[in-house]
Amino acid sequence: MTVDIGSGVFFPHYGFVVINGGCRIGTNCNILQGVTLGNTKGGKNPGNPTIGNEVYIGPSATVVGGVIIGDRVLIAPNAYVNFDVPNDSIVLGNPAKIIPRENPTKNYLNNLYRHDTK
Repeated sequence: MTVDIGSGVFFPHYGFVVINGGCRIGTNCNILQGVTLGNTKGGKNPGNPTIGNEVYIGPSATVVGGVIIGDRVLIAPNAYVNFDVPNDSIVLGNPAKIIPRENPTKNYLNNLYRHDTK
């Protein structure tokens, strides 16, 4: 099983990151040290996470199961996410809570890939 990773994905800090085979990661995501994108075999969301575009995943955050993380989502450090997250949200805590916020990843993302459409 392979990981599908979009353009502009950036790992800015040295340190372990666990990404289970079968995960999908959109474009222009930043994934920091200690992050786990993991598989679950059972429960209400078995499978691997799908991460949208322009997502920031903070240090030591965990995203598990066949969940969908929308576009422009900021996952705070140490958050534990095992449910779908809508676009334009901040996720924080354990258990995690969603806070709607317009463009929460603005000024957090680095190494953005911009495709010239000309």
